[in-house]
Amino acid sequence: MKKAQSDTLGFAPQKDIVYNKLLPYADRLDDESNDLLSKIKGNLCRAVQLREIWPGVLFWTRKLSTYMRLYGRKFSKEDHVLFIKLLYELVTIPRLEISMMQGLARLLINLLKKRELLSREDLELSWRPLYELHDRILFSKTEHLGLNWFPNSPRPRSSFKLIMLKLVQRCSVEGVLKTLVKSCRPYFSESATQEMLDEWRPLLCPFDVTMQRAISYFELFLPTTLPPELHHKGFKLWFDELISLWVSVQNLPSWEVHLVSLFARLANDNIGYIDWDPYIPKIFTRILRSLNLPVGTSQMMVPRYVTNAYDISHVVLWVSSLLGGPSKQAQAQLSGLFNSIASFFHPSNHGRWLMKLMKLLQRLPASVVRRLHRERYRKPTWLTPIPDSHKLTEENITDFVESMIQPVLLAMFSKTGSLDAAQALQNLALMRPELVIPPVLEKTYPALETLTEPHQLTATLSCMIGVARSLVSGGHRFPEGPTHMLPLLMRALPGVDPNDFSKCMITFQFIATFVTLVPLVDCSSALHERTDLTEVEREMCSASAEFEDFVLQFMDRCFALIDSSTLEQTREETETEKMTHLESLVELGLSSTFSTILTQCSLDIFKVALDKVFNFATTNIFETRVSGRMVADMCRAASKCNPAESLKKFVPHCCNAINQIAVNEEVSNEEELDKELLWNLQLLSEVTRVDGDKVLPYRSELVQILQLTLHLKCKQGYTLACNLLHHILRSSALIYPTEYCSVPGGFHQPISDYLPIKDWGRPGDLWNLDIRWHVPSVEETSFVFYLLDLILQPELQRLQRFAQGEQDMSRDDVLQSLTIVQHCLLGAGGLMPPLKGEPIPELVHSMVNLDETTLYTGTEYDKSRENYRDAVCGVMRQLLHYILEHSEDDTKSLFSIIKIISDLLHFKGSHKHEFDSRWKSFNLVKKSMENRLHGRKQHIRALLIDRVMLQHELRKLTVEGCQYRSIHQELMRDLLRLSTSTYSQVRSRAQNVLFTALGTYNFCCRDLIPHVLEFLNPDNGSVTQQQFKGALYCLLGNHSGVCLANLHDWECIALTWPAVVRSGLSSAMSLEKPSIVRLFDDLADKIHRQYETIGIDFSVPAECCAVAKQLMITGNPFPKDPVPSEEEAAEGLKRQEIKNSESVEKYKQLIGDLLGCINNRNMPWKFEHIAIGFLSLLLRDDHQLPPPAITFFVKSLNHDSLYVRKVAISAVAGIMKQIKRSHKKVPVSPSELCGVKELSDMVAGDRQDNQWLQYNSSNLPRTQQDWDGCVFVEKTHWGYYSWPRKLLMYAPQEEQPKHNLTREEMTEREQIIFDHFSDPVFINQFIEFLSLEDRKGKDKFSPRRFCLFKGLFRNFSDAFLPLLQPHMERLVADSHESKQRCVAEIISGLIRGCKHWSYSKVESLWELLCPLLRTALSNITIETYADWGTCIATACESRDPRKLHWLFEMLMESPVNGEGGSFVDACRLYVLQGGLAQQEWRVPELLHRLLQYLEPKLTQVYKNVRERIGSVLTYIFMIDVNLPYTQPTTSPRISDFTDRILLQLKPLTEGDEEIQNHVTEENEVGVQDERTQAIKLLKTVLKWLISSAGRSFSTAVPEQLQLLPLLFKIAPVENDDSYDELKRDAKTCLSLMSQGLLYPEQIPMVLSALQEIAGSSSWHARYTVLTYLQIMVFYNLFTFMSDQKAVNNVRALVIRLLEDEQLEVREMAATTLSGFLQCNFLSMDAPMQAHFEALCKTCLPKKRKRDLGSIVDTIPSADLVRRHAGVLGLSACILSSPYDVPTWMPQLLMDLSAHLNDTQPIEMTVKKTLSNFRRTHHDNWQQHKQQFTDDQLLVLTDLLVSPCYYA
Repeated sequence: MKKAQSDTLGFAPQKDIVYNKLLPYADRLDDESNDLLSKIKGNLCRAVQLREIWPGVLFWTRKLSTYMRLYGRKFSKEDHVLFIKLLYELVTIPRLEISMMQGLARLLINLLKKRELLSREDLELSWRPLYELHDRILFSKTEHLGLNWFPNSPRPRSSFKLIMLKLVQRCSVEGVLKTLVKSCRPYFSESATQEMLDEWRPLLCPFDVTMQRAISYFELFLPTTLPPELHHKGFKLWFDELISLWVSVQNLPSWEVHLVSLFARLANDNIGYIDWDPYIPKIFTRILRSLNLPVGTSQMMVPRYVTNAYDISHVVLWVSSLLGGPSKQAQAQLSGLFNSIASFFHPSNHGRWLMKLMKLLQRLPASVVRRLHRERYRKPTWLTPIPDSHKLTEENITDFVESMIQPVLLAMFSKTGSLDAAQALQNLALMRPELVIPPVLEKTYPALETLTEPHQLTATLSCMIGVARSLVSGGHRFPEGPTHMLPLLMRALPGVDPNDFSKCMITFQFIATFVTLVPLVDCSSALHERTDLTEVEREMCSASAEFEDFVLQFMDRCFALIDSSTLEQTREETETEKMTHLESLVELGLSSTFSTILTQCSLDIFKVALDKVFNFATTNIFETRVSGRMVADMCRAASKCNPAESLKKFVPHCCNAINQIAVNEEVSNEEELDKELLWNLQLLSEVTRVDGDKVLPYRSELVQILQLTLHLKCKQGYTLACNLLHHILRSSALIYPTEYCSVPGGFHQPISDYLPIKDWGRPGDLWNLDIRWHVPSVEETSFVFYLLDLILQPELQRLQRFAQGEQDMSRDDVLQSLTIVQHCLLGAGGLMPPLKGEPIPELVHSMVNLDETTLYTGTEYDKSRENYRDAVCGVMRQLLHYILEHSEDDTKSLFSIIKIISDLLHFKGSHKHEFDSRWKSFNLVKKSMENRLHGRKQHIRALLIDRVMLQHELRKLTVEGCQYRSIHQELMRDLLRLSTSTYSQVRSRAQNVLFTALGTYNFCCRDLIPHVLEFLNPDNGSVTQQQFKGALYCLLGNHSGVCLANLHDWECIALTWPAVVRSGLSSAMSLEKPSIVRLFDDLADKIHRQYETIGIDFSVPAECCAVAKQLMITGNPFPKDPVPSEEEAAEGLKRQEIKNSESVEKYKQLIGDLLGCINNRNMPWKFEHIAIGFLSLLLRDDHQLPPPAITFFVKSLNHDSLYVRKVAISAVAGIMKQIKRSHKKVPVSPSELCGVKELSDMVAGDRQDNQWLQYNSSNLPRTQQDWDGCVFVEKTHWGYYSWPRKLLMYAPQEEQPKHNLTREEMTEREQIIFDHFSDPVFINQFIEFLSLEDRKGKDKFSPRRFCLFKGLFRNFSDAFLPLLQPHMERLVADSHESKQRCVAEIISGLIRGCKHWSYSKVESLWELLCPLLRTALSNITIETYADWGTCIATACESRDPRKLHWLFEMLMESPVNGEGGSFVDACRLYVLQGGLAQQEWRVPELLHRLLQYLEPKLTQVYKNVRERIGSVLTYIFMIDVNLPYTQPTTSPRISDFTDRILLQLKPLTEGDEEIQNHVTEENEVGVQDERTQAIKLLKTVLKWLISSAGRSFSTAVPEQLQLLPLLFKIAPVENDDSYDELKRDAKTCLSLMSQGLLYPEQIPMVLSALQEIAGSSSWHARYTVLTYLQIMVFYNLFTFMSDQKAVNNVRALVIRLLEDEQLEVREMAATTLSGFLQCNFLSMDAPMQAHFEALCKTCLPKKRKRDLGSIVDTIPSADLVRRHAGVLGLSACILSSPYDVPTWMPQLLMDLSAHLNDTQPIEMTVKKTLSNFRRTHHDNWQQHKQQFTDDQLLVLTDLLVSPCYYA
């Protein structure tokens, strides 16, 4: 096969689309594809060498992607590699316009998609260009200033709703770039890993945002598919480093998710080459934590646990890669995971965590199936195979399926629907049908019997549909599967129920699914004839006798359904006659199921069914809207399956009936026709939708009927006749498959030769599909043209005479004629050649040819016959003009004409929207029935045929790049005229057709835009408001198509934008009409949303040309075009330069036009705003704004309108960036600077070689000389982890651009800004505006204004300071929030802007700023403290702390001094914290000083100061992290601090009495006792612990443990909000600590602490130990379980507390035990059971007869406690399995029942347990009953229905 093809093609194709070989015209495709490919190669390469990116390269790359859609990768390997290299060069052109980059990247992704086709030997790509592209776009330095607009970046105008939309359309640039990197990754060179590590390791500073960036780069770029011999150059370089980082991080920072994704990919690509065993418990513990399941009674959630949780898809990939191999550890842990979360799947549980669990359930089996497929069935490729030792064994698979089946069966009835469970079952059944299907069947049979639980029925049926294929095909694993098929089908029949819609639909789906898989043939005779049958086969044969019965019963059900949905029954008289949405769904379900059944029937069963349906249809008369449609559909299904038999019955019957009625003259003029006539017409029109050659024998009868009925007066009548015409034409003119049987050739052979039961569930064979095509014969074609001549010709002549005014026609007649014309077009469109016309020249200039490609779709156009498409076109245009002139209100005819024009332009036999929905439903069916395990396209035959048909339709609908001809131009002008006509409905329909046409023809937009803009021209006085609106809608476009106002092209934008703004002066424009205002809003909004910076530089680098040249001269097919000559290439270069300079000219001209519009005095304000919005989009980072625009924006800073001021502030900040002078950088060597040699091995944190970066007050640059000698490193992360290979620093001052420029030395642009800002009046006004309130209470510190000031001070140094100084002093003193905010923005801009000032200037600046800041901080208020915090934090961001020493020293003066009260103290701390937090690890000295300063103040009384101090402490200790390869920090450490604190807390830890919060909230005079001080201290410490829970990277477990006893003592037991702050905080703190992630080595420490506390005298403490334990164990489940000693300790602790003297503690211990048993942490083994049974038997002392008066002794005796403990133990075991009955349970229930009459509290416990047991087992009691013996059941029934109910 391959050989033959490579001979005809001249090369061996990489991988073409197999379905093409099955098309009826397959033999012509090789020549066609070769021709097209050679054109693509030739023209694409010429375009690149001639440097013509647009239109040449873009036009031909689009053609290449169409080529791949049509033929797959049908080119040689050499071409494949060169195409990729060429596109890679193009995508990475540095100044390429983003939208072009995106298009090319998508094509490149497509070329790289099937990575098995090209190995690493064939192709190597370098990673750095991709990284630079990625960095330039995703971390753009200029995007936030509005100098770069990327697709889908949030715009200033866009609302929240739109931003949400953006998140949904992940087709954004970011998504494309990521996919591109993923596709290129396998081909990075072997040295790439090391280069990447060198590049990004220096960014790994965990306190900095760069950490996220570095880790996400690692995740995206690191190659993991290197062959084993290169592993030492691949993951081995980083694996240990990153995995130990992951293992040691405890608090889920946002970058952990990226690490997990990287490890999952690594594990999947290198199964068997990495030993994961040491990490497995940690992996599973973290997965379990990441599900965020609720545990225990009162649990606080740490918010970041929810937001940063792992992505389930990564988890699934990782887990499925860990399975298998010599150690069974991963499977054991996975079973543990599912055991511990199984009960969460029960339908009675519901919460936000449920979606994640369902996703896990659905995706894990799919992932394992994918892995199995890769190990066993996939063709071996160059990718590393999995070593045999690690492949999944049969045992592994069984274990996996068994671990999952329980939760999946529970999830079937989940509240989120059964779809996830059904998909999981589908995949599990592929692996182990015998384990999966029986339990599902067990649930299905009862569900089919019950009438009361419809939800149960839909759930089980949808799961059965999932496992259908595995069930029917049986196989050696589950041979008895097929025997269930008939019982299931028969029992499902009652589901066809007119009263329950969803049940009806799922039943149809169920029946259709099973019937598609099985031939409905009665094989019972084979029992006597054949002797070679197995037992199961005999059973199947005898069962198949029921098939006929099934079909007939199904039909009866359907008839009943139809009878109950006639119009008379379901509607009142007045309602609509159309079908409702539900009815049309039922109709679809019914007809498709029935046609599936008939397709799969044997001939005998078919004949019986045909008779039945014929009788039903002909003995009743149906209305034609609802029930009639359903019956006609059933008849159509019958005639499709066997046309000869069916037509023989139906056609004569219908023709007779119609003839008899329609013979009468008066019938044709009746408005309301006889129902019988209508019904027969409808029936006839449906049954003729069959193969054309089967209709031919009845041609004369049918033509006679058409002549009788096409001109009926009744609209319903002639529409049905038109349908008949349409269907006859269609079935004769198109190419389509005629049968979809599941076995080629059908089932009509005798049973003795062929046994259908062998074909149950058999997939289609792609190589022997044997499709029966209908290809129009000569006879059929001539019949079509005969009909057209007979029927279409006269109609066209009538309409033409009418249009020329020679003949009168009523509107109804015109509409009738148009309907006939339209149906003729729809029926015979496939045989009519496309419209002719001259191509329109001069739309664009190109040096390569831009021809359209024509694809052969099986029809040869007959040139000798009349081309009706042209004829219809001519008449329609005449008619249209006539109607628009004389009767524009005849909208119905206009609608019809618009439809006809649309079909004339696009219709070649099928419609795009129909194709799309068929493609969608094909994919759905494929998904629900595919076999992912074996792969290799093993679909059912009907699906494969459908896919071939879709391929044929795809070729018909491919209209990429049609040439724009004169006829199209005329039709589009007509459409434009309709789009701007009087009636809005006509306008909107015409606009939709117009938009489709605009997307079809090349470059036609350029031709149309001037005509549209003509309507908006203010000089054009004759424009009506309707035309004006219509034109605006034409510009706006629809949501999917082209938007004329925003084509990415300078020529178009330069026309449309100014025209939109100028239309504000048009007479037709009125701002009184809300619809027009809304239109302009939408238009401006759409332009803002869709605008992407348009390129100015279209250069193509020489490397691209070299690759293109190579592609032209290698490999077949050779291009026909020659390689461009020197002259052509030179011409190309010249054109490229001209194009670039033209773009700049157009850019300037557009800005000039917009400014001209704005300066027009008469322009309404709305349009002024629109124009300013447009201008703001035109800022760029590669071309400065022209000076007039700069003047305009600077002046607008003081505009009256707030909107304009906001835009201007952003714009001026951007302009500052544009005119910034660049500063020179030089490389420096860190090791020389500090005089320490670089360390050879990895060490992060505080080292000798980065000490010089840290803040050191004894060595600050306080003189000019020190300042110049100091090397400032501004970025905080440099040097923490490792030094970059090349550290770039700013060159010394004298080499930098000059700073204090005089006005003469400035450029023109700088002068404009300088003049305005030097003008005191301007500044006064500007500051006045800035210090106004915008929205009260909503305003925040504005980053845009900060950018503006930063730019001012950076570009002009301190030129404007003298003018601003008085304003700043005035604002600082004013306590209004808007004034304070304004000065905060100026100050932060000043501090950041003085980066390059000389020392003297900086010093004088701080002399001015320090007093200002002091004043500000003393005036701080509740409204402004956040702004000051932001101000200082912004000022310190990315600045060397030694540069800001004035600021830090001032802030450190005395943050908490009590002046101005507690609030000011808290605010000062907040501001200080903002500054220090930005500096991270570089200010240890300041942190130490601050801690020393704060420690005595920790006993602060005021709550707000305490909270603030807690937060500051978190930041002080943030740097003390426990990460691998990291030196102990020189910043403050938690352990030292905790030791000091514990000393002060001693008074509390030693005493035993209850700690009350008796501290009053005033500072009393006099010394307070130690105890009170200690309580105050404790309050602050709690605040610190709470705030650090979510923020630090690692938890200081040993230190926290020392505080535990104290917290247990305080924490309350009840949930009562009236507790004071101290107790509440202690409780919160415990909850957060118990959720912490523990290292294995910390577990023994925690347990010993808990054991100690469990011995405490306070029962509160003992009780809380249990709640703490529950959460801690669950959140560290697998870490605990991997340590047997710890498990035993926990168990001993719980059992010990079961015997506690305090009742509450005992009950809590029982709950805890039950939880541990339920999540399988402890198991119910014999010793434990024996222990409890022994305790139960403890004898109680006899009751003494007491006097009623005597005091009852309340302290229970020790015996009672022990007996109660035993009962509680048993009760815990029973409650631990709420949804099933394990083998040990009946006995325990019996034991318990013996204690029903014991003394309290035992009796209470037993009662509670029994009632709980009853509640949870009630649902499935029928199943649970079987676990008990009869005697036990008697006892139970007595207990559960206790006599006291009836007493």
